[in-house]
Amino acid sequence: MPVHRSGTARRGPLTAAGILLSSLTLVLGFTGTSGAADTPARGSATLGMGVAAHDGVGGSPRDARAALATQTEGVDTSSHNGNVAWSTLWNSGVRWAYVKATEGTYYTNPYFAQQYNGSYNVGMIRGSYHFATPDTTSGAAQADYFVDHGGGWSRDGRTLPGALDIEWNPYGDACYGKSAAGMVGWIGDFVNEYRARTGRDAVIYTAASWWSQCTGNSAAFGSTDPLWIARYNTDPGTLPAGWGYYTMWQYTSSGPTVGDHSRFNGAYDRLQALANG
Repeated sequence: MPVHRSGTARRGPLTAAGILLSSLTLVLGFTGTSGAADTPARGSATLGMGVAAHDGVGGSPRDARAALATQTEGVDTSSHNGNVAWSTLWNSGVRWAYVKATEGTYYTNPYFAQQYNGSYNVGMIRGSYHFATPDTTSGAAQADYFVDHGGGWSRDGRTLPGALDIEWNPYGDACYGKSAAGMVGWIGDFVNEYRARTGRDAVIYTAASWWSQCTGNSAAFGSTDPLWIARYNTDPGTLPAGWGYYTMWQYTSSGPTVGDHSRFNGAYDRLQALANG
């Protein structure tokens, strides 16, 4: 990210080379040697990082909570959150968490152990998620990488099935260069391999507008894979085709302690049932 400095820096005399470099910086948008300012580094993607920009924000977390029936509060974390204050979250009423484990077949969360084990140790039901990059490797390869690096499942009553985060591409084309049929095929390869490896159907995290744009609003997964819908508003809105209800709803990226807060669509015992399979 660009470094913002307060005050006015002293400038030395301009040279021809300096003028040329400044001109190139303005034209190309360079902020350093790492590339364009608006392209994040690989591995930095998180659940819902494109939701506000593409779908907007309406209402407030307080409005969302007030409008809901029996629901159970949760959060999701990634390396951006560092070492998480799990006790603070537990004391605020958070009872479940999803932790980013992997992205593509090239990244693992360096804070995964603290976040995944820390949430469990404080009493939460927890799971892990994978940020999909369908333009880099196959769905099956990414499912294997996920399972091999923290995305597995165990019948301990405290582990949720792994989640596939499939949404806007932060590194390029929104649909990763795939047709709707190609995207549906890629997702199918991932969830089929995840089921073969773990015996569980993966949770699918997405936003309705992305799903419509990039899968043609496919109804292929609604009968098998629980839906985690992303919408930062007072209600979850129209759901993607195939799902008659949502299992989880990420309703804000600006909640307390950890910004991304979600609601499980049911009481705590139903959350336990999902963990138990």
